[in-house]
Amino acid sequence: MKKQNLPQQTHFIGVLTPEDITLTLEDCRRYMNEAYGCRSGHLTPIHVTLIPPFRLPEEYSTEDLAKAIEQDVLPAGLSFTAKINNFDAFGDRTLFAKVEKDDKWTALRDEVYSAVIKAAPGCTKKDQRPFTPHLTVSNRDIPAGVTKDAIEVMNELNLVENFPVNNITIFERKDSRWEAAVSLEI
Repeated sequence: MKKQNLPQQTHFIGVLTPEDITLTLEDCRRYMNEAYGCRSGHLTPIHVTLIPPFRLPEEYSTEDLAKAIEQDVLPAGLSFTAKINNFDAFGDRTLFAKVEKDDKWTALRDEVYSAVIKAAPGCTKKDQRPFTPHLTVSNRDIPAGVTKDAIEVMNELNLVENFPVNNITIFERKDSRWEAAVSLEI
């Protein structure tokens, strides 16, 4: 079977967390690296993904996305307070801090998606699955069978925290890393 050469993903859009939560979850990433050798995703800033990675065609720019979000999303006043309630996983593939579901997350994601598609038609498709906000600790390279034990260790932190959803951040791929290119205050 031939391996397809898919276009390199260049952007994604998310919400950055405050420094105290970021530092706690970076400690969790270090634990996963030291205990299990996990490295995938550890260089990406801690965030909740609103729009997963996509390739922005060359005729559009990060600035185009930022302007569309400024014009179409920021005036709606969609900031709110979110809550983290310990840790969970998607199977053995992704371990994360569990952000409680809230219709406000879906509304924010939908508004951002609409602005992005308006600014750069066809650059991404809307995920049809229910939106599950989460803060990834490790993904893709978690050894089989260790997720349950890792969750137990992390849940000892009793990470139950509120945090402000007060930014929309556009991330760009720089070499093999994702960097926050533009962060807009909601």
